Amino acid sequence: MRILVVCGAGASSTFVAQRVRRAAHERGLDYAASAGTLRSLPIDLDACDIVLVGPHLEADLDGIGRDAATRGVHVVLLPPDVFTDLDGSRTLALVQGSLAQGTLSARPLLTHEKE
Repeated sequence: MRILVVCGAGASSTFVAQRVRRAAHERGLDYAASAGTLRSLPIDLDACDIVLVGPHLEADLDGIGRDAATRGVHVVLLPPDVFTDLDGSRTLALVQGSLAQGTLSARPLLTHEKE
């Protein structure tokens, strides 16, 4: 499974990608996770199975979804509190939930639960 985490400049997506990669590794899953930007997305989409979109890019979600759909890539909007997921477990759950549903969506498939 190849996961791409997208943000505006690539900084915050790097942290999320590292955390989800670590969480997957700890569970024995053969997942790769990398970071990207909106600018690199047209090229990066060819090398991923799922795109996790930073919450600050919600306005770009429809365009990302259209581009991803042509390649059969899942798209998930990350919840606003994704950066508090320090061990990557909730983000990994979003990936697994998306894949379990087997649907391609430009809208959040799962969102964080309010406490």
